[in-house]
Amino acid sequence: MNDPDRVASFLLKSVARACKEFNLLTEGDRVAVAVSGGKDSRVLLELLLRYRRRVPYRYDVLALHIVGTPAGFPDLRPQLEPWFRELGAEYHFAPLELPPDEPLPLDCFRCSWNRRKALFTAAVALGCNKLAFGHHADDAAATTLLNLMFNGKLETMAPRVEFFDGAITVIRPLIYLPEKELARYAHAADLPENLPCPQGLTSRRAQIKALLRQFGRDQEQIRTNLWRAARQAMGF
Repeated sequence: MNDPDRVASFLLKSVARACKEFNLLTEGDRVAVAVSGGKDSRVLLELLLRYRRRVPYRYDVLALHIVGTPAGFPDLRPQLEPWFRELGAEYHFAPLELPPDEPLPLDCFRCSWNRRKALFTAAVALGCNKLAFGHHADDAAATTLLNLMFNGKLETMAPRVEFFDGAITVIRPLIYLPEKELARYAHAADLPENLPCPQGLTSRRAQIKALLRQFGRDQEQIRTNLWRAARQAMGF
């Protein structure tokens, strides 16, 4: 199955499941998709554009990329802008503004914190009420294990979280999709395998994902069990 339309049709079943189960998208939403440049966020953007053609309500989608050059990250605008235009998607670039005393290079926590701040600020300024992240089932499983092992808490990524008294809501439409399925679509659609994060292969999250991959075919059951346990504990 190398036809991107056929692969997308298969993936959209899981996207529709998440959207309906957690009420992720509704009429009149203006959704900013956080596009890092990696395959997960690129696939998310393409799937949300496709999903919009299937539902009986209207929502707007725009791509939002945080330019990380102040922190020493490569400038991906020359690669992303032609792709956004090819998709016919509205797109915006916003700078990563760091405090003057921010030590470089950024560690994972500070990088994530500063990028999220930039995303929230830009999304609100652009009139968006939803901010979509490309986190998938493997991310949710890894997060559950990270929280158990390092924080002693049974928590995972919630599919929907409101911030600032409901002014903006984070949504994760790919929460039921394993990473291998996103990679399959990325390959079929000829999307590049960018790795914007220089610490992406050595972080705790990467180590946890590597651990899960060692279980082979049992990964699916492990993901399901972790998701069920964390979801029950968190009450959603």
